[in-house]
Amino acid sequence: MLKGDGRLGHDLDSQDRAPQDACGVFGVWAPGEDVSKLTYYGLYALQHRGQESAGIAVSEGSRILIYKDMGLVAQVFDESILGTLRGHLAIGHCRYSTTGSSVWENAQPTLSSTDGGGLALAHNGNLINTAVLAERLAPGTIRATTDTEVLTALLAQAGSRPVEDVAAELLPEVGGAYSLVWMNETTLFAARDPQGIRPLVLGRLERGWVVASETAALDIVGASFIREIEPGELLTIDERGVISRRFAPAAPKGCLFEYVYLARPDTTIAGRGVQSTRVEVGRALAREHPVDADLVIPTPESGTPAAIGYAEQSGIPYGQGLVKNSYVGRTFIQPSQTIRQLGIRLKLNPLREVIEGKRLVVVDDSIVRGNTQRAIVKMLREAGATEVHVRISSPPVAWPCFYGIDFATRAELIAGSLSVEEIRASLGADSLGYISLDGLTRATTLPADRLCRACFDGEYPIPIDQDRVGKYVLEARG
Repeated sequence: MLKGDGRLGHDLDSQDRAPQDACGVFGVWAPGEDVSKLTYYGLYALQHRGQESAGIAVSEGSRILIYKDMGLVAQVFDESILGTLRGHLAIGHCRYSTTGSSVWENAQPTLSSTDGGGLALAHNGNLINTAVLAERLAPGTIRATTDTEVLTALLAQAGSRPVEDVAAELLPEVGGAYSLVWMNETTLFAARDPQGIRPLVLGRLERGWVVASETAALDIVGASFIREIEPGELLTIDERGVISRRFAPAAPKGCLFEYVYLARPDTTIAGRGVQSTRVEVGRALAREHPVDADLVIPTPESGTPAAIGYAEQSGIPYGQGLVKNSYVGRTFIQPSQTIRQLGIRLKLNPLREVIEGKRLVVVDDSIVRGNTQRAIVKMLREAGATEVHVRISSPPVAWPCFYGIDFATRAELIAGSLSVEEIRASLGADSLGYISLDGLTRATTLPADRLCRACFDGEYPIPIDQDRVGKYVLEARG
């Protein structure tokens, strides 16, 4: 049982979770540097990608030491713990579970012994053939129930062969999305699936190298951005520098939803800042769905960049109409019935003097079940708004993701069964407009055939056997 920390949960409505990413990964090879603290700050920068557990593995050259626990990065680690994690290379992980339950046994990095020592691994993404891969392992080989544990055990079967050679043979047979960092006692490794669905970048320190899920993590630790790790590429990093080899042809299908919600706004993807993309999406949204109104307000903070773009393009003033509690973290404390009835006001409260008597455009990034937006519309009307026009900076999310985002099932997604007009009526809004899929794609400046857009159009770039995927696929196997 997890302890309550007294802080409000990240989601505005516990029954209407925002889409959650699988994880954030970080790795550093830097002799002479305080690698555990560099990893701590790298994970801190990636905290938005996973808030269930955090862990760091380090090596000083002869053994791997791991510390991990449930909770946020700042809850799991303190100065005394980091002081015990000494070495010249480290990997770190912050988790949101997409395969396997949210329990300590499934926290990462994972650790396995090999004939030559140890191997620790951290994974962002989600595999779609986990059950098939697990059949290669002898019964009792793994205790955890994650796709990451299966990968770690398979890599650990290297025997006396170099682990990078084993990885180059194994990874072409691994289906789904994976951005990996792993290590033995002396060397850091990184790899990205042939579609490059989840991000992974390489950075340079004065005395070493860094790999991370996002460029923002490089900035935080003072590393200069070198390049994105290519789809189908495997890196080996040690005293020789960075050695690259290709284990599969690149077939890029970067996740479009990274631009909508998952990535930090100060991250760069494919040479374009995420903030710039989101603002441009807002401009396109204003062109596609104009409306006469007095004020554009975002749902903080997810709708802010697009709301700025919408206001710029439409000429309608931008303002802050909702105040968000700044101390939003995880919570394991159930609210009392009285507080539960207040619902969303725990997290958001309207500025009545700003919105009273106004026709509002409310901009948000996505609609999952619709509970959050429904509560916001009701709250704004109660605070005196005369009209509430909802604008969404992504197309309708109508399909689940099997590549590392924990969406609701298609049956639970409001756009999976209702038309836009039916959704508008359900929300109680005066109008509802979603950015078109083409409009969102153009804002990224990438061609459509280099993006995975499956959650919007149902076209999965890697074929899915839906009977053999799922969050609890290994637990179902027993």
